[in-house]
Amino acid sequence: MTAVLPQPRTAPALPSPRRLTRAENGERLHALLWTAGPGRRMISSAVLGGGVGERAWVLNAQVSHGYRRTDPDRHLAGLAAAAGARGPGVGLMTAADVSAYAHARDAGAEAYVTAGVDVRGWAARPGEGAGGPQDPGTINIVVAVPVPLSDAALVNAVATATEAKVQALLEAGLDCSGTPTDAVCVAARTPGPDEEEHAFAGPRSLWGARLARAVHRAVREAVTPR
Repeated sequence: MTAVLPQPRTAPALPSPRRLTRAENGERLHALLWTAGPGRRMISSAVLGGGVGERAWVLNAQVSHGYRRTDPDRHLAGLAAAAGARGPGVGLMTAADVSAYAHARDAGAEAYVTAGVDVRGWAARPGEGAGGPQDPGTINIVVAVPVPLSDAALVNAVATATEAKVQALLEAGLDCSGTPTDAVCVAARTPGPDEEEHAFAGPRSLWGARLARAVHRAVREAVTPR
């Protein structure tokens, strides 16, 4: 008699984003809102909700070129609240048209990418960096896995997503490692009682490899002219 093993308990990594449109300073701008609800831990470099912690939503908002507000966190929080988002969340911004996002999945890992690469370059270059805020980011990556990750694995996942991004940019023929203001958000499920967290998310780990392939495909699609 063949034993039937139970399938691993997983939940959807992230629901599809809701597309939002607003008028601001006479310009029509777009945003993407993922409402994940409770039970998600995220790590992000975003201006709103950055760091590691429980987060219920992710907003990726398009802003005008030459954006000069000095309170982007309050701006993003207001946009999220106006869209009905509740609780703590992550807010990213970009001057790129986020309605033209790219999406890829790989065995449960999901990646969403918005990209504009007019201002790009290499991470290591001569000269001093700017001390204050820079123009809104142009390559924003939102990636999710349907399993719990430890804090270390969340950090590892950011590195893996970044490696996959750079690989995709080089394969697309772009002479850069990114733009000066790229941002990333990685979402994982909060562990249940007695549930182990995955300790690794490097590119050769189970979920790191899936995450890397999803990010790679989404970045390639996002930077390829349509």
